[in-house]
Amino acid sequence: MRIYLIVLQLLLCQVLLAQSSIQGKVVTAHTQIPIQNAYVQLSNAYNQITYTDIEGRFEFKALPAGTYYLLIHSLGFESTKDTIELNEAQKHYCILSLQETSVEIPAIIIAARSEVAFTTINSIDFKLRPVNTTQDLLRMVPGLFIAQHAGGGKAEQLFLRGFDVDHGTDVAVSVDDMPVNMVSHAHGQGYADLHFVIPETVDHIKFQKGCYDAAVGDFNTAGAVQFQTKNFLPENKIKFELGRFNTYRGLVMLNLIPDKDTTEAKHSAYIASEAFYTKGFFEQPQHFNRFNVFGKYHGIISKNTFFTASISSFSSRWDASGQVPERAIRNGSITRFGSIDPSEGGNTSRSNAILKLTTSAGKLGTITNQFFLSQYSFDLFSNFTFYKDDTARGDEIHQYEKRTVSGFNSSLANDYILSGKTVKTNIGLGYRGDRINSIGLAHVEKRAFLNDVKKGSIEEHNLNGFADASLLLSARITLNAGLRYDYLFFAYKSMLDDTSSARRGQGILSPKMNIYYKLTPNIQLYTSGGYGFHSNDTRVSVYRTNQSSLPRAKSVDLGTNIKIADKLFMNVALWYMYLQSEYVYVGDDGLLEPSGSTRRVGIDMSFRYQLLKWLYADMDINLAKPRYTNLPEDQNYVPLAPTITSTGGLAIKQNNWSASLRYRYLGKRAANEDYTIVASGYFIMDAVVNYQWKSLLFGITAENLFDQKWKEAQFATESQLKSETTPVTEIHFTPGTLFYLKGSITFLF
Repeated sequence: MRIYLIVLQLLLCQVLLAQSSIQGKVVTAHTQIPIQNAYVQLSNAYNQITYTDIEGRFEFKALPAGTYYLLIHSLGFESTKDTIELNEAQKHYCILSLQETSVEIPAIIIAARSEVAFTTINSIDFKLRPVNTTQDLLRMVPGLFIAQHAGGGKAEQLFLRGFDVDHGTDVAVSVDDMPVNMVSHAHGQGYADLHFVIPETVDHIKFQKGCYDAAVGDFNTAGAVQFQTKNFLPENKIKFELGRFNTYRGLVMLNLIPDKDTTEAKHSAYIASEAFYTKGFFEQPQHFNRFNVFGKYHGIISKNTFFTASISSFSSRWDASGQVPERAIRNGSITRFGSIDPSEGGNTSRSNAILKLTTSAGKLGTITNQFFLSQYSFDLFSNFTFYKDDTARGDEIHQYEKRTVSGFNSSLANDYILSGKTVKTNIGLGYRGDRINSIGLAHVEKRAFLNDVKKGSIEEHNLNGFADASLLLSARITLNAGLRYDYLFFAYKSMLDDTSSARRGQGILSPKMNIYYKLTPNIQLYTSGGYGFHSNDTRVSVYRTNQSSLPRAKSVDLGTNIKIADKLFMNVALWYMYLQSEYVYVGDDGLLEPSGSTRRVGIDMSFRYQLLKWLYADMDINLAKPRYTNLPEDQNYVPLAPTITSTGGLAIKQNNWSASLRYRYLGKRAANEDYTIVASGYFIMDAVVNYQWKSLLFGITAENLFDQKWKEAQFATESQLKSETTPVTEIHFTPGTLFYLKGSITFLF
């Protein structure tokens, strides 16, 4: 028996030694910058496909000797082919350069892989649509709507898949794998302020709808949005913008290591800085100003090791006109752009540091270790109810906090060949800790302190792990399964009342499943199912109620990606989501507000159509039916949840010209549970034109082309004006921008 095992081991070693591999890197021909998500097909008796990683790398393992044919394709680049003669036990390495060309929808390749579903749409949009603001970045996500209602400085209100996400409660947002959402935030759970991101530094956006990725945890219910900043700066840039309402912006982006290896960039470092100011279109000047600085280094430490480090700092302050009641405009006490309490506004700052080390450890796989640290402060002065609670001094509140966020992410990714089938695995471990030394809610008058409502300190820790595996059964079928576990520990200490101090821990298991099937060369079908969650505020979670601190979401998608007549790419998905009952901490009044379970069903449709070689059309339509499950019919509407949204437009890319004409539509929706108060919808059109002459890029941006009156953010609020004796519940809103025109000039060198 022992002799048999020895012989078997020797034979196995001989087989492994005889196996070969093909490794490579795909880069742009002009700048040698790596291309992520390039499609790589290996043709032989073993027909395999893969996609390049963030470093542009790909690998095919366990190959017998023979002749192989490589096809490399990426949207917006000319495809290339390569022939490789592979000997036994040979490791072949190659660098493949792709020439940039126009975006060609006929060149889209449908495969039985998850990358097709949203990466293709992402790539088309990012290459065709101009990006000038963080709002533009968020609007890159099909079906994601945003609203601003606090002088420009507060995080945007988000809407997605029948959710009024507030400022991020049900959408997980990250930048370079660092979480953006703030747990147990002074203003609202999951608060995701992206103003610290300089838009021009973003390289690509990865998004998903539903909760089907095991690598994403807290707040991933309706979806997740992941921003990745550039590792390499293709050119230096100085930009100036000037717009209506005394709006100014300056941007500088400079390479710190300008000389690059002509075959492969070994090191890259750049710095970017942005300064912004606008007086605003309200009668009460907003004086919104923002300053950002961002620096990043990326280097090849050795053949198999990459190191990335970035630091950033951001600060802003603003005044706000607040949400105005419709009756105050009707009776003439204020105009549409007036204010009841002109002392609203705030300031915020965030500084980040991220270190990331990626190592290719041979047969073990690719190991990634990341550490992040954030220092954050927030002050917000708001008055939603005016004189309802304090008829003499008013109801203005001050929400504030100072926190430190630290954490790490570690993962091990590898590919295996089992019985001729490729298995891709990824396992990970992560931690996030939030320490908030001072968080509170105070009653103020014209920003002057009157009394505390809530005041305390918070500690929240999240330790998590996940495992994910994809089995490529054939060129037509891929199975993916994942499992994630999160354990959260909550601790709250009140500085006003010792009886309010408590601590609690809770864990949650989230399984995921995805199936991708290539029905024909032009049709992919997929189905996804999984569990997700969003954590509740610590000030809710520490109390042992019959409600979960980690309300669970259950979601299912059934979708298809289709290429029609080589000119139209279409994604359609039917979806369902159930969200467990929960308690919600309402930061605006310091109370615990119970909310029942909800059910949402809907359909998402995305279309990308190439009318001419230089003319493109796109449209996203999103329908949803959100309802409470524990309320009677006709009284079970989810307030402010969108039921129909749509965006779309035309884009031109030809020679030195680029332009776009876009619309966004949000349908009317219930503002309360019985639909007796209605939040009105709107249809707005924007346009952008850019022209490049030598090293100069000129641009004009126009928002609200037809100067329509529209309500950007709307709430059904009970309030009382100084002249009133009883409160009134009705729509309070922030008016949307007037016709806005902005010009820009960019110097590239």
